[in-house]
Amino acid sequence: MNYEDVKAAFMGYLTESLAGDEVAASAMYQDDTLVEFPQSGERFRGKDNFIPWRGEYPAGTLEFEVRSIRGEGDTWIAEGRIRYDDGDPLTFVGILHFRGDVVDRETIYVTEPFPPDESRARYAEGSELDATPGLPERVRTST
Repeated sequence: MNYEDVKAAFMGYLTESLAGDEVAASAMYQDDTLVEFPQSGERFRGKDNFIPWRGEYPAGTLEFEVRSIRGEGDTWIAEGRIRYDDGDPLTFVGILHFRGDVVDRETIYVTEPFPPDESRARYAEGSELDATPGLPERVRTST
């Protein structure tokens, strides 16, 4: 896989998903793909186990801002923000592993932002997540 192919697959997934077509969105996944959320300990093995709940998000609106996609070969990382119902944005990291040109494993981390630690302030520089070529891109459900 290369950057442009991964970006097209990931952004295509988000666009189709937020348009309400979870089956079309999930074309980027193998039938036996493993989707996991280490923070909650949840694992979903196969499209039959993750397409249904992805189509039942309780939020009225959902917005993704994809800031960075980087990697090489079969492993890529997508980073950005997700916002539910115009609430505060949450940071996400998605680790995508490809088998051929489709994902066979996705690991997703979502977290609330936190203020910088004062003890590190003199060493740090303030920074938004650097964007990779062609990003950031926003995708939002239609209201």
